[in-house]
Amino acid sequence: MDIFLYAFSVMYSPGPVNFMGLNAGLTGKLRRSTGFFIGVGCAMMVMFVLFGYTGEAIISQAALPYISVAGGVYTLYLAYQVFTARTVVDEGSSVPTKSLTFWNGLVIQLLNPKGVMAVLPITSVMLPAAHITGAAIAGVSALLALGAVGAPWVYALLGAMLGRRISGHSAFTLFNRCMGLALAVCAVFMFHAFYLHVIRT
Repeated sequence: MDIFLYAFSVMYSPGPVNFMGLNAGLTGKLRRSTGFFIGVGCAMMVMFVLFGYTGEAIISQAALPYISVAGGVYTLYLAYQVFTARTVVDEGSSVPTKSLTFWNGLVIQLLNPKGVMAVLPITSVMLPAAHITGAAIAGVSALLALGAVGAPWVYALLGAMLGRRISGHSAFTLFNRCMGLALAVCAVFMFHAFYLHVIRT
């Protein structure tokens, strides 16, 4: 139970992936972003299975700052895409020109240090402590990956509920820019982690 509570608290807290889901909901792309949610879950499944069977042999704590840099660069790219997205409002509904894809979800989650930091303690400490080995690792990983799919979806659902109360091109443009700035701030924190652990030391 502690494994799922820990995973829930980390995966459902604010972060770049969940901000992307929130923006999709705000701009009327909840259903069309299904691939993005599945991509996030697939990325987590890959990491849980990979680290679950190899522990920290593949990616150590020392590699996290470098993952932060790669994740920061990709998050900045997504921040730019969101910030500059054009929204067309038609009969009270909003239709952004671009939708989030499966590959967006897969890549941003694989490069998201928050995701790696959620996976490593579970696979290297919690699973062995709970005597979860062999095929059971894959089963637990699948359940945790489903939880990962739900995190940005919940944020998107909240965004959709708020989005229904909003009308007008300018309002959605403002939300896009706020979400873009929020993603940029996430990227800055990723770069800051690299600075603290590599450059400053």
